This record gives sequence, C-alpha cells and structure tokens, in this order.
Amino acid sequence: MKKIIPPKLKATIALEAVKGVKTINQIGSEYEAHPVQVGIWKKQLVENAHLVFSGERKERESEQSALVDRLYKIIGQRDTELDWLKKKLHLES
Repeated sequence: MKKIIPPKLKATIALEAVKGVKTINQIGSEYEAHPVQVGIWKKQLVENAHLVFSGERKERESEQSALVDRLYKIIGQRDTELDWLKKKLHLES
C-alpha cells in the first residue's frame, strides 16, 4: 500500500535535505520515504522557495479559485439541464 505523506511533513523532510546535515538516504530511512522522493522534494523546495516571498502564489491561488468557481457554475447548470431533461422524458413516455 502506498504511504501518504502530508505536505507539512514533506516540507520538513525537504528542509532537512537542503540543510545537508544528514544524507538523503539517512533522511529517507528516518521518515520511511524513498531517497529518490526525498531528492525530488528537495529540488521542488529549492526551485519554488522564491514563491513564498512573491505575489505569484497569491495570483495563482486567485486564478485557481476563479476557475473552480466557473467550473462549479457549469456543473450546476448541467445538473439543472439534466434534471429538466429527465423530467421531460418521463412526462412524454
């Protein structure tokens, strides 16, 4: 079974890897995560650390929120249309 690691723990693991006090293999065995995965998290942290201090993250979140709102609106509209069609089909049968 695949082990689910929460984002906060992933960040902790990646920070330890960035510090370089322990090897990636040591960190992986300590947290029961594959060393390759630890390396990937470390790389992601290093590449995206600047987003913590920039407005890009907030812009992405607002864009994503607007997209989700638009998709929920479309889903609601489709559900309404589907209910209407089901009602019409039962009346004519």
